[in-house]
Amino acid sequence: MKRYVDAGPARPAARMYLDLGCATVRAGRSSIRTIAAAAMAVIATFGIASVGSADAQGITTDVPARIEMYAIPSLTLSDRQFLSGDDGGKPVTVVGELRVAQGSGRLPVVVLMHGSGGVGANIAAWSRTFNAMGVSTFVIDGFTGRGITTTSTNQAQLGRLNFIMDIYHALDVLAKHPRVDPERIVLMGFSRGGQAALYASLERFHKRWNTSGLQFAAYIPFYPDCATTYLADTDVVARPIRIFHGGPDDYNPVATCKAFVERLTAAGRDVTLTEYPDSPHGFDLGLLGANMLAVATKAQTVRNCRIKEGDGGMLMNAETGQPFTYQDACVEFDPHVGGNPATAEAARRAVTDFLRALFKLS
Repeated sequence: MKRYVDAGPARPAARMYLDLGCATVRAGRSSIRTIAAAAMAVIATFGIASVGSADAQGITTDVPARIEMYAIPSLTLSDRQFLSGDDGGKPVTVVGELRVAQGSGRLPVVVLMHGSGGVGANIAAWSRTFNAMGVSTFVIDGFTGRGITTTSTNQAQLGRLNFIMDIYHALDVLAKHPRVDPERIVLMGFSRGGQAALYASLERFHKRWNTSGLQFAAYIPFYPDCATTYLADTDVVARPIRIFHGGPDDYNPVATCKAFVERLTAAGRDVTLTEYPDSPHGFDLGLLGANMLAVATKAQTVRNCRIKEGDGGMLMNAETGQPFTYQDACVEFDPHVGGNPATAEAARRAVTDFLRALFKLS
């Protein structure tokens, strides 16, 4: 099922992106530390333990009651190892940040998976949105523990399916947490993380790699790459999949996701793709006021590649019939990125409305 949404255009601001992007990320991380430090200081000083007490002290609901950091044992695998079920990869420890929302008892959680640029400012914006709803967030950092800052200009640094491994291991942590409702955990990801959030729904991947005993209640990929066809990829878990994408996205074109959604729909799966006009890759940066369009210089895109899983888990270039690499002629550079406040807000409303119904929130 596809939906189309009208909204205002993004204002071009070429040559701003790299400086603005770096500043935005720094500001986002700084704001996380500032908010966390302030909240923890007040809680420690006044013994705040409930939303009522927090409100009495004037703390806004988008500030978590508690922040916890977790080491997540995972593996670094090649995509072929992941697809063939070979667990002989390199052990690695990635990090997860749990922001426990104000409230009591077991709370719903949204797991957030970043894209090729690492944990960025859009993650902070979504965390505040969900915390304000009384929903905790668990942010996975799949890069730092692997010594990676960004993969944008060199995607070969890390197999794309590693994020799915990290996501499943995050469920191991959440399954044991006394403040987490195991029946109300949703996965949301962006770009490379959106691709992981989409394909983490495959039954075969769950059966091989998810040892937590939990299932996500829903999957929410934002502007994912859908250029790869995996074996049995329409055999997804019986949970809703809600994809949000931009019509003019030339980093991960929406057309490949439309094709995948058509196959999923034909297979009777609960999937919806919402397409926004005038919304470049990363359009939800508009939640932070970014209204811009710029070139992501030297960033790699597989927008013209068609990749399929072959024998033994080998990813093949469908055009050449050879194993796919990032040196293939179909790999291009310099896609556009940006933000659109109007469509970002529309997506925020759509996601929060969906979660309120799914989580049965008042």
